Amino acid sequence: MKSIATISRQNNRQLLITRNNILATLAYFDMWDYPLTRGEIYLFLENKYGQNDFDEALLYITDNKLVFRFDKFYSLKNDYMIAVRRIKGNKKAAELIIKAKEVGAFLVKFPYVRGIAISGSLSKNCADDNSDIDFFIITEANRLWLARTFMHLFKKLTFLVGKQHNYCMNYFIDEAQLQIVEKNIYTAIEVATIIPVEGDATFENFYKANAWSSDFLPNKCMRLAIANPLKKHWYKSLVEMLFNNRFGSWLDNTFMRITAGRWNKKTEQKKLNMRGTVMSMAASKHFAKPSPENFQRKLIERYRLKVSMLLQESEERLAQ
Repeated sequence: MKSIATISRQNNRQLLITRNNILATLAYFDMWDYPLTRGEIYLFLENKYGQNDFDEALLYITDNKLVFRFDKFYSLKNDYMIAVRRIKGNKKAAELIIKAKEVGAFLVKFPYVRGIAISGSLSKNCADDNSDIDFFIITEANRLWLARTFMHLFKKLTFLVGKQHNYCMNYFIDEAQLQIVEKNIYTAIEVATIIPVEGDATFENFYKANAWSSDFLPNKCMRLAIANPLKKHWYKSLVEMLFNNRFGSWLDNTFMRITAGRWNKKTEQKKLNMRGTVMSMAASKHFAKPSPENFQRKLIERYRLKVSMLLQESEERLAQ
């Protein structure tokens, strides 16, 4: 039988691990000044814990002022306004999500589009008056660049009426390569938080292909039931019939080369987007997305440094 001292050491060790995991979870969202509810903290933990262990650790770090509670929100910052801003952002996000679902129902009618999901900050229930509506789009295999070209030709028209912020189609993959290549905490959270709105069967396959995300977020369940099933549209079927041949394959490859060449030129010239960052895109036959290399690397480095400093500070404070 285990001695009382052994059990006590094991319990203390479990408390330490759970406590550090909670702090790391809060640290990730703290980079965006976004406090979390108790339930959200649990969902984004990197390990599974019993509810009692989790509640004991959360109470411990709250009582010791390592984490601050404002109503139902927990934050690393002792600033009540962070909770006020979140409530305001959640309210704005609820309004934009209604609009995003309407836009998604329109975008899915474009040729070769098989799935539409809300992504970006809006998928995390966060928005303000300047927020864009970002979309994650899945196309039929080997027709991504045809679909993307059709959709971006339409987007050019939205600039004429000042509605371009409602149609930010930034990330495309196709059914031939549903798995996200980069596997880290950032991409895992992005996969887990997108809100599918069109193409329920498509996203069921997407989540199966990205089951690796549960290695980072074992408590987070995917959102399968909320997406609408695909509906047939005669004009969509007609256009697809016209391009389901060797000419369509050639055209898809041509659009890929032209678009990738233009984006590479913009990157070389260090042209800036509306957010002040250099315009760049990663492009292949099966995906088109903002170039992840620098952004993800810098973000993860920043996150790891923040966690390291936070855990060191917490140890020093608790030792006093």
